[in-house]
Amino acid sequence: MLTKLVHSTPMNVADKVASFGYYVVVPDFFHGDPLTPEASKDDWLKKHDPVEAVGFAKPVIQALKKKGICKVAVAGFCWGAKVAVELAKTADIQVAAILHPSFVTLDDIKGVKVPTAILSAELDKKAPPELIKEFEAALKANQIEHFVKIYPGVSHGWTIRYKDEDEAAKKLAFEAHQDLVNWFDKSLKTNK
Repeated sequence: MLTKLVHSTPMNVADKVASFGYYVVVPDFFHGDPLTPEASKDDWLKKHDPVEAVGFAKPVIQALKKKGICKVAVAGFCWGAKVAVELAKTADIQVAAILHPSFVTLDDIKGVKVPTAILSAELDKKAPPELIKEFEAALKANQIEHFVKIYPGVSHGWTIRYKDEDEAAKKLAFEAHQDLVNWFDKSLKTNK
């Protein structure tokens, strides 16, 4: 599951993942009300709590399982990382990946029960490398299979908000997209 933003890049990422043979769904956790540049972020967040979105995700997961899909992986970008981590604390999914996470705490990570990848930005103020290293240490201490990568020279949101003319950022975004697919391939094929 990927969260839907105001522009099409997340859908492009979903299409990339699907091109590797995955059945991909992109629920609208924002209920047609994405965060726009004009909106007050604080007001928007009051109406869009990522923890509440977990309640919307679970029926989607159940519907997938009714379709015969027995392994579910979740990718959460920014705000969606909190949703992915909350789901990773349950038996509802088998694999998680979070990219440039927001609202995720060390205590959240300590509760993770499934293999989890963390793809983060070197210049991310919301989830700086120091915090990501703490996340990695917690996953390791809890013997959770994990993959952690900090991409150099990029900022929060780079995997979905890069500019096409910024070749360096675009290259690293595409690298992260491939790392996401590789993580799903590795984790879904080796974990039953």
